[in-house]
Amino acid sequence: MESAGNDRRDAALGSLAVLPDELLCAIVDLLQPTDIGRLACVSSVMYILCNEEPLWMSKYLSVGGHLEYKCSWKKTTLSRLSLCSGNSELEQKARHFDGFNSLFLYRRWYRCFTTLSSYSFDNGHVERKDDLSLDHFHSQYDGKGPVLLGKLAETWPARTKWTIQQLVHDYGEVTFRISQRSPKKIIMKLKDYVSYMELQHDEDPLYIFDDKFGETTPALLEDYRVPHLFQEDLFGVLDYEQRPAFRWLIIGPERSGASWHVDPGLTSAWNTLLCGRKRWALYPPGRVPGGVTVHVSDEDGDVDIETPTSLQWWLDIYPHLAEHEKPLECTQLPGETIFVPSGWWHCVLNLETTVAVTQNFVNQSNFEHVCLDMAPGHCHKGVCRAGLLAVPGKSVRDIENHPAGTMSAWNHNDMTRAEKRLKGSGSVRASNSANQCASFEFSDVHESLENQVFSYDIGFLSQFLEKEKDHYTSVWSPTNPIGQREAREWLRRLWVLKPELRGLIWKGACLAISVDKWYACLEEVSACHSLPPPSEDEKLPVGTGSNPVFIVSDNVIKIYAEGGLGYSAHGLGTELEFYDLLRKVGSPLINHIPEIIASGFLVYEDGVYRTVPWDGKGMPDVLAKYYPLELSYANSCFPLGLWSKQQFGMDSSTECSNKPIWPYMVTRKCKGDIFARVRDTLSKADLLNLASSLGVQMRNIHLLPLPHGEPLPKPEDNNVRDSDPPEWKQVISTLNGRKNNIKKHLANWGGTVPTVLIEKAEEYLPADMSSLIKFVKDDDGDSVYTFPCWIHSDIMDDNILTQRSLTDAKSTGDRDLEKLDAVNIIDFSDLSIGDPLCDLIPLHLDVFRGDIDLLREYLRSYQLPFLRGKSNNDIYKSVGNSKFSTASYRAMCYCMLHEDNVLAAIFGLWKDLRAATSWEEVEHLVWDGLNRYQQSSPTLSS
Repeated sequence: MESAGNDRRDAALGSLAVLPDELLCAIVDLLQPTDIGRLACVSSVMYILCNEEPLWMSKYLSVGGHLEYKCSWKKTTLSRLSLCSGNSELEQKARHFDGFNSLFLYRRWYRCFTTLSSYSFDNGHVERKDDLSLDHFHSQYDGKGPVLLGKLAETWPARTKWTIQQLVHDYGEVTFRISQRSPKKIIMKLKDYVSYMELQHDEDPLYIFDDKFGETTPALLEDYRVPHLFQEDLFGVLDYEQRPAFRWLIIGPERSGASWHVDPGLTSAWNTLLCGRKRWALYPPGRVPGGVTVHVSDEDGDVDIETPTSLQWWLDIYPHLAEHEKPLECTQLPGETIFVPSGWWHCVLNLETTVAVTQNFVNQSNFEHVCLDMAPGHCHKGVCRAGLLAVPGKSVRDIENHPAGTMSAWNHNDMTRAEKRLKGSGSVRASNSANQCASFEFSDVHESLENQVFSYDIGFLSQFLEKEKDHYTSVWSPTNPIGQREAREWLRRLWVLKPELRGLIWKGACLAISVDKWYACLEEVSACHSLPPPSEDEKLPVGTGSNPVFIVSDNVIKIYAEGGLGYSAHGLGTELEFYDLLRKVGSPLINHIPEIIASGFLVYEDGVYRTVPWDGKGMPDVLAKYYPLELSYANSCFPLGLWSKQQFGMDSSTECSNKPIWPYMVTRKCKGDIFARVRDTLSKADLLNLASSLGVQMRNIHLLPLPHGEPLPKPEDNNVRDSDPPEWKQVISTLNGRKNNIKKHLANWGGTVPTVLIEKAEEYLPADMSSLIKFVKDDDGDSVYTFPCWIHSDIMDDNILTQRSLTDAKSTGDRDLEKLDAVNIIDFSDLSIGDPLCDLIPLHLDVFRGDIDLLREYLRSYQLPFLRGKSNNDIYKSVGNSKFSTASYRAMCYCMLHEDNVLAAIFGLWKDLRAATSWEEVEHLVWDGLNRYQQSSPTLSS
């Protein structure tokens, strides 16, 4: 029995009373809604904790989806989960409990109901200007400090049209994206969001922060224009779908806002307010705000910021700051535009209901910083955001400047973890003068940086790049604004389209992809093989692949760098073996691939590059002294060929992986254009011709005999069994390894795969992946299994060249017409052996983009059965109706276990599949056409 009075908490919680309220609330937040409902019945205090609105808001946000707010988060969540009680009268009945109080709950309640209308006009920490000339802006503010600008939006239609009432009238039924610290995407109709704003009392209100508003409501783009000061945007050379998110519509109620952050990719930003008032706080680059922790991953440089909400920071932390620790501040008024330079920390609090538009951009001032941020590694990213706090092994002693009980809790030095935690502390020395760069001082800095003041200068920041990392192929941080492929394309386009900026572009490319190193390699290869020297136009790599590729005159120079030396040496060795085989068997494929001119290794010793020619035969001396190959492989004709690659080449952690040695190959440039660049100019007839040609060429690849030799299984590999066919051992081992960790494997794709499908992945996949290639016994009692074949593994739209020519008017009976009549395939460095169905995955998803007509045309010309072995009759007889033999099932399994995120392409092309509840639904919609082909295909032997 509980007793009323002052000790209600102890009686209601029993042994749990020793836990503070914030910990109890955190524990309750871990429970499922049904369990929270049961716990609420245990005692009065548990009832209070289990009915907190922030708790139920958290429960809803963990589910996500289309939101319709129903007066309270508990009702909204229960309705979303179909857990509503029919007794609404009991739900609305108020309950009162005496003898219980909680400072933690009170503070949270206060944040939910406080009003900010009393915040007065600021004292002018951030300069205000009516307007600026472009030269004045660049010389005084761009890259140097924030500024508030008036009159830039005076002529915008948005100044009068972007009121809440008018927006609801015009776009009330339009769905917008909601920004909230939630693992799930939240969307709302504008009319529902405005209703929510009027009803809510949340401590961290939902906030429309939509980067796709230009697609859903293109008319809004006509209501404003980019101010003349910010029109240079070097990301603009990318196609819209390639460039990172760069513009947002922002709508939020009083108390909402953006917590402390640095804009993505170290871009700069402008933000124009159309109605309401915003309170801004800003710190210069490298000065972590108090109460904020920067997490930097050693593995990929991923930066995560742990920060209180905007409102919580202003209410709980800001009042305790000493004067010299306070940020730059300003109150933004309707019609004003604020400029936030690259790297500046900022926090925004809406003092009233606000409507705003903002854009991030890359210009000449911040271009090198953006390129630096892209570069792989972690130290430089930490320094950019946390200043000298991020220098390993050093602490910040500034306790005397922090009152006890306030700032002391922010100091932290935990530099031994793999994930660096850099908390805000230290005194800031920042100049408010617009023409000076902000700088800050910390005590106890790195010995080599003794007495050095942190600088946001690119020369200072680039000192912290990890030079030993291969910037072209090392894993990039997932927080990068664009991926590696897009970054290479971006730099190349800038080089071509902005020749007047080549000096700057070269500096950025050296930071992002170490282009100076690869260009030095290019010069050595060109000189060694008497190729014309590269022209100014040919200094940057082409294409978006993982290896640096240069075009010099009519020659293509490819430097193998992906995966380290072990992996790349096998890439070259396998490719040379493949070309040799094509010539030996007289394959017609030889007419559709590049001609090899030279190949070998680049070696960097004593500051000089030299070349070592190699045709793939025999073990090159440059590798033999430390390459761990079995003798039988070393003595073979192609020691680094297909079988060796299957056995050893997939592991890039060998002793020689980090040696300054790079394989290279020179080929004659094929005629034609990269399909990715001309896709949109081709007719449906052209695309069908392409599919037909690819069917013929892929048949020629898949019919090639495998080279002699048998890989030896690794005895320590538990995924390999003696009964597995030797040709398949490495493939089966890899697939089983991924299958055994399938939930984590799928979760790594960052929300690509619906949760319900992740949970069902194990039951969909076979218990043993050998089931996909080895079937029941034949009449003689022997296992029947399919033959593997050569597979390209990377038939993407940037590895296909297309050429058009004029047809003969006499043969057509019409005027001359252009026709796509030549298709060439390039880049065979990912060659491996496996199921030919694996090559269909990139073809159907990337090249055909799910077009069933193109897939049918490909299959019509391909003409091979998907299951082939010593006797196709035995195979088809043995497999019967087994689902493991079904082409659609096998293709779906390979998609789920693929090393790349091909599922993102599937759920992007077939958007309805986001609502799928079983993998069978996905399989049927994407791959069912293969089953009809398989049933009618001829039984050809290989």
